[in-house]
Amino acid sequence: MTRAASGFGGTLSQWLEAEGIVSADAHDLGDVVHVRALLVEAAREGRALSYSELLGKLGHRFTRPRMRAVCRTLDAIDRAGAAAGEPGLAVLVVREGDRLPGQGWWVGRDAPTWEGSVARAYVDRLQQAAFDYWAGRTDRS
Repeated sequence: MTRAASGFGGTLSQWLEAEGIVSADAHDLGDVVHVRALLVEAAREGRALSYSELLGKLGHRFTRPRMRAVCRTLDAIDRAGAAAGEPGLAVLVVREGDRLPGQGWWVGRDAPTWEGSVARAYVDRLQQAAFDYWAGRTDRS
């Protein structure tokens, strides 16, 4: 159902787009194929993405609920990738402050710790595995 936005003369979604609140080309945060393609592109480029950057590429501003939604998508991507023998891609999505994955990423992992230099070395190793795997690879995306 489309609602008219008061004082605008259009729909609420048109007003949100016109105000820059929601991008006209926003993607579904649960779109595994699209999110995976963005992560594969980043891996091929040898770089990590912040949560805000990933959400921006999907046409959304950062909010915690959106971040949690995209994290569920990242989990699904990693499960499917592991089943296909691929290294994880969710490790490429990091906090801006310390460039480490969020605390939820660490849950259930056999990781030494989730902060500090030991965590940084662990993440660097996993990110490098993704970079190496996807570098120059054109057969799958």
